[in-house]
Amino acid sequence: MNAVKLTKKQLAVLTFIQDFTEGNGTSPSYREIMEGLGLSSVSAVAEHIDNLVAKGVLLKTPGAARSLEVLDYKHTETVNLFKSRIPLANEEDQKVLLKAADILGLDLDQDSSLDSSEA
Repeated sequence: MNAVKLTKKQLAVLTFIQDFTEGNGTSPSYREIMEGLGLSSVSAVAEHIDNLVAKGVLLKTPGAARSLEVLDYKHTETVNLFKSRIPLANEEDQKVLLKAADILGLDLDQDSSLDSSEA
């Protein structure tokens, strides 16, 4: 499986949509995203949304208002990969891996569905 790579802005948009939806029960409008993140225009928001949809981390229903849905891209396989590599890495590489996991929002303390004995 390939890891989904998001830019800082894309991650900010995705996080804003997730938080807004959880807090309001509905997804934000493009204008609310623009204002909430201090973006320059609604077209800038639309470009980010289109890129997130193309990357498979966001779903939107064409023609429907407030239809943005954040998809789970933090797969167990990704967590397991980080957990298996970190103990084998040198100290510098461990720092890089932990920083990457943090950027991806991975919870490395969660119980994995696969133990290393099953892999």
